Amino acid sequence: MTVLLWFAAFILDMKLGDPPHWPHPVRWMGRLINQTEQFIRRICQTETDLKWGGVLLWLVVVGSVWLASYWVLQLAYSLAFWSGCLVEIWLIYTVLAGRSLSEAANAVYQALRQGDLLASREQLSKIVGRETSQLQVPQISRATIETVAENSVDGVIAPLFFLMLGGAPLAMAYKAVNTLDSMVGYKTPRYRALGMFSARMDDMANWLPARLGWLLLAMAAKWQGLDFRQALRIGWRDRYQHSSPNSGWSEATIAGALGIRLGGPNVYFNQRVEKPWIGDARREVTPDDIPQSTQMMMVASVMALLLFALLHSLSVIDSLVSLMNSLVSVTV
Repeated sequence: MTVLLWFAAFILDMKLGDPPHWPHPVRWMGRLINQTEQFIRRICQTETDLKWGGVLLWLVVVGSVWLASYWVLQLAYSLAFWSGCLVEIWLIYTVLAGRSLSEAANAVYQALRQGDLLASREQLSKIVGRETSQLQVPQISRATIETVAENSVDGVIAPLFFLMLGGAPLAMAYKAVNTLDSMVGYKTPRYRALGMFSARMDDMANWLPARLGWLLLAMAAKWQGLDFRQALRIGWRDRYQHSSPNSGWSEATIAGALGIRLGGPNVYFNQRVEKPWIGDARREVTPDDIPQSTQMMMVASVMALLLFALLHSLSVIDSLVSLMNSLVSVTV
């Protein structure tokens, strides 16, 4: 039954995405993070204090989200089985971002197809932190593909991985970890101390999902008839050509599959940041690479769901076998 709820939530995300006017736990997490940050900044003044405050921020937010998810789920199941199932489906649905990521990338792609450079820059600015006002078509396309690649792990593969490990409450806790990193995990003067712990915990949480993403995205490339061997090879070769210990895996894999080059210098907060290139420029990146990358993300997401559902089912079977063996030994 548990796996069926996973599939229902996954399909719901594929059909609905994230309607902007619907209530969403991430928005509640954002408010909790802001309020907790304000409290910590009032009592922590030195850099050392802010580092410890960052630990407290992480514990409060992640712990609160896990506890709230757990007790809401327990309450729903105590009322009725069907209400518990509905709440569990909703919780899982909210941690998945495959449809919303695909829609955001497609909005950039459609603007580029229509030749509307200003609109494509505006759409891109909604999903990236870099300066977009001066970007040209290849740079816009590259930035969009990089976002799809990075968020294929953060937005789908990793939540499904933690769902397998600890159900909806742990998947929600992962979402809190990821949201903390996106809000405070910066190396700017304001957040360097306070956000250091959140950034490192996000790196730890995504360590294994990112490496699974390398394999899943490469398999998705093969499914699409893209270059499977180059996806694996470039994914491995350039996995650390990124400031994040995890993001390079998915970006390099997609770059290899498409035969393009990602990364390179960008402007953040009016400062030029030199980044290494990822992949080999066998050809120039084009807007048509955007739907190819989103399709890779979607196929890899389905593969992740099937893989984790299978692993969960096997663990359940093993538990039942162990239970039966225990019962047999007791009766004998």
